[in-house]
Amino acid sequence: MKVGNWYSFRGIHVSLALVALVIFTTLLWTWENNPIITTLRSTQEWYHMPSEFPVEVPVESVGTTKVKKSEEKSIAPIKENRTKVELDIVRPPAVDSIPTESPKNQYNQDVRSSSRSEVCNFAKGRWLADSRRPLYSGFGCKQWLSAMWSCRMTQRPDFSFEGYRWRPENCDMPEFDRSAFLRKMQDKTIAFIGDSLGRQQFQSLMCMSTGGEESPEIVNVGWEYGLVKHRGAIRPDGWAYRFPKTNTTILYYWSASLCDLQPLNSTDKNTDIAMHLDRPPAFMSQFLHRFDVLVLNTGHHWNRGKLTANRWIMHVDGKPNEDQKIAEMGNAKNLTVYSVARWLDLQLVSHPRLKVFFRTMSPRHFFNGDWNTGGSCDNMVPLLNGSEVMQEGSSDSTTEGALTGTKIKILDITAISQLRDDAHMSRYTTRGTLNSSDCLHWCLPGIPDTWNELLVAQI
Repeated sequence: MKVGNWYSFRGIHVSLALVALVIFTTLLWTWENNPIITTLRSTQEWYHMPSEFPVEVPVESVGTTKVKKSEEKSIAPIKENRTKVELDIVRPPAVDSIPTESPKNQYNQDVRSSSRSEVCNFAKGRWLADSRRPLYSGFGCKQWLSAMWSCRMTQRPDFSFEGYRWRPENCDMPEFDRSAFLRKMQDKTIAFIGDSLGRQQFQSLMCMSTGGEESPEIVNVGWEYGLVKHRGAIRPDGWAYRFPKTNTTILYYWSASLCDLQPLNSTDKNTDIAMHLDRPPAFMSQFLHRFDVLVLNTGHHWNRGKLTANRWIMHVDGKPNEDQKIAEMGNAKNLTVYSVARWLDLQLVSHPRLKVFFRTMSPRHFFNGDWNTGGSCDNMVPLLNGSEVMQEGSSDSTTEGALTGTKIKILDITAISQLRDDAHMSRYTTRGTLNSSDCLHWCLPGIPDTWNELLVAQI
């Protein structure tokens, strides 16, 4: 009798164990195959985040996610997308133990979570009217702003272009606060190296950081970087200013091509210039150790007219280029952009505090001709061609491709600026109305202020 009871008791336990196993297996299968439950997994489970530049997360996405109707269908295939995302990742050379994701993949994730929105893409969003704009006065920022770019000082009749701000779709981008920015940049140096559009961004940041007010306490430290006006020069190669209260330095160096330029005959002022496509500017090599944030740009000087006017002769491997394929303007530019990006990526290993941004091309808006053939940009109505940018990748494929696999951050402003043909200098200058139009440079205050807001949000 005791033996029978024992087997009966043991049989009950076996049955309960089998039932529990079946329930557990069912729950596990449901969990793995339920498309809604899979969205509860963190984004890090799907792919690696960049370690040096953390992804911004919208405040409203913390805790819950509001799923739009257009997004409901995209939730289901997330599990299948996981394989594609992982296969697309291009990893940089092994310089440390932390894997870094390329900018290309950062801009092309299609993974959503209930605890955080899709990966932050500052270049995806919309322009919104904002009565609190502009961030500074075009009349008051005479100390830093070139008169030729101060549209408030011209005969332009309309300034509605000033009253808009950019709002990224999936990024928390706080309002620019100059005091907070200077505190963040305390004892640090931010350097812009590039063409005249880079100079506009530099002047914009100086105006934003001072509120457009006269600031006699700010010190000109250009001499520390050799940025002085040489005899016979129209202007120095750049400028550098230091805010004494925070010891913040903001500088600009003119390097339109981002190549190393060396005179072929140092004793002849009319000599040709060796344009080393595969070498970074000497200025950047010399002072890189002093920079905490570096912002690069190039693009608009890559044409035969500029090369001829500047007497630039292409060089590769230290000698004149003889490869006709490289001599093609697009290929020469691509070689330079890729070379600079790879060189800087290697330098980041020994400069761990440095953050590098490469700004994409600023769009031109010449209609019915070019700058020298009667082209113009007379539109003054904001956002006639739309206010939203919904594309995933950058419109500047050269820059985006060059940064793939590096730790350099893309500052993608091309598509968002493409919508703002109303904000160029147009035909209005300090001398009044001219027959020619400047549809390349921007009015200040204006679009370069937005570039700096995007930059500051990502530093």
